[in-house]
Amino acid sequence: MIKKLWQHLTKRRRKQFWLLLILMIVSSIMEIISIGAVVPFLGALTSPEEIYQHHLTQPLIQVLEITAPDQLLLPLTIIFIMATLIAATIRLLLLYASTRLSYATGADLSIDIYRRTLYQDYSIHTSRNSSEIINSIITKTNTVIGHILVPLLTFISSVVIMLGIISIVFTINAQVALITFSIFAFLYWIITFLTKKALQKNSQLIADQSTQMVKSLQEGLGGIRDVLIDGTQEFYCKLYQSSDLSLRRASGDNLFIGSSPRHLMEAIGMILIAILAYTLTLQEGGVLVAIPILGALAIGAQKLLPVLQQVYSSYSTIKGANSSFIDVLNVLNQPLSHGASQDLIKPISFKQEIVFKDLSFRYTKDTPWILKNVNLSFKKGETIGFIGVTGSGKSTLLDILMGLLPPTSGELLIDGVAITQENRRSWQMHISHVPQNIYLADSTIRENIAFGVRPDKIKDHKVSQAAQQAQIVEMINNLKNKYKDFIGERGVQLSGGQRQRIGIARALYKDSNVLIFDEATSALDNKTEKKIMQQIAQLKFNQTVFIIAHRVTTLKQCDSIIRINKDYTIEKINYNQIEFN
Repeated sequence: MIKKLWQHLTKRRRKQFWLLLILMIVSSIMEIISIGAVVPFLGALTSPEEIYQHHLTQPLIQVLEITAPDQLLLPLTIIFIMATLIAATIRLLLLYASTRLSYATGADLSIDIYRRTLYQDYSIHTSRNSSEIINSIITKTNTVIGHILVPLLTFISSVVIMLGIISIVFTINAQVALITFSIFAFLYWIITFLTKKALQKNSQLIADQSTQMVKSLQEGLGGIRDVLIDGTQEFYCKLYQSSDLSLRRASGDNLFIGSSPRHLMEAIGMILIAILAYTLTLQEGGVLVAIPILGALAIGAQKLLPVLQQVYSSYSTIKGANSSFIDVLNVLNQPLSHGASQDLIKPISFKQEIVFKDLSFRYTKDTPWILKNVNLSFKKGETIGFIGVTGSGKSTLLDILMGLLPPTSGELLIDGVAITQENRRSWQMHISHVPQNIYLADSTIRENIAFGVRPDKIKDHKVSQAAQQAQIVEMINNLKNKYKDFIGERGVQLSGGQRQRIGIARALYKDSNVLIFDEATSALDNKTEKKIMQQIAQLKFNQTVFIIAHRVTTLKQCDSIIRINKDYTIEKINYNQIEFN
């Protein structure tokens, strides 16, 4: 899993991780030096003559021109202090670098997941729960940062530092080091074995319940009108409470499992040091000989125990986030579409006609056909209406026209060129779409009309022109801040007709030469709808317009009308024939 995650990192991040590994090694070396400096320092305090005569101190004696044993104490004190300060500084630098790198990498992953998700085919978006994706992008990505990347770096750095500490302790007293480390390693192995299943269970619980939490929030807040009318607040509160409580219990259990061994190990460490001190004082030389060795071993143990705990705690944290990690990897492995790799996409040529050739569609092999053997052609500049009973396939046909759904068989041809996965985006650059349910962002009217355009790039004269054509200027001018007035999340401060007119203005702002209205005027009164259709009719020489209408009168100005029947047959009729049928 770590290898798969590594493949999703940028070259820059991979380089930074290698540099971090070098810093870990430097930190380990400084720990060795700081512990190793304890022996001569304590030796200079207790038996300076032995240190003075030791062959390892001779280079220092010659450089500093020391002539007496008691003169060694000051330089050795300074060396010990400097080694300790440098080791602590590097450890602090390592902590800072690893934390910053973890969160920067987490940001990269979150952006990558969001990007890959947005580039997925429309059929994929309609087949999965948005709660799961939102949870993966926000919650589970944060889990990967805090419970995978940070602990992983802590684990690696702790192992590197631990090896350095063990090596210097072995140099001081190999027998004591071997026995002590073996005892601690064996105890941590037992704890790891006993807690493995609990961590795995909690891991799955956290992954599942975090998704359920987002789902209950979306459903409760998304359907707030029905919730208030039906009085179902307590139902959604209990649904959220159940998920939240389970998740936090599992998280708390994992935290306890990861932290609890520390207290046991500290007690065992103190007992071992007491036994070692007693044993060393019984040997030849007594306390004076034992103090330098005992001091070095005590400091080594004092540094080793937290590092051992960090190794185990990091392991248990990673294990506890395993299921969320798998979910994040799954969405990271989403393939990017052809359009995602193109910096500049040019529109496909559209000068003559749009053709549906032997086109059929169904969502899967197990579902019934929605469209069968559709053969239609439309000239550029025509206005085409669609009628048919609910479920006849009108909206699906327009989804195929917009390149949102690929035909199961047959082709969509633009000037004789088949629309495929590779050139789909080039065709979509011609299209503006107005659905029945308009999505409005919690921003200004200006930004909602120029949806998806950076505020500093919005052309205000085009916004005004689109608003005029959509018959919404009068409403905007009555607002306090006019085009800069905020409309609330999903346009809750607007009526259904006002929302639809902003959606129509949005489509007209794009100045596309193919306009698609999917029951886009259903919430408008007859007078407003008539004015909008008259405005659109004036554009017909430049734009090809497709309309699925809520009212038949909307189609009065269409050049032709397509009637789709339940038996998959298709008729091309005119407005008068609608009235007589």
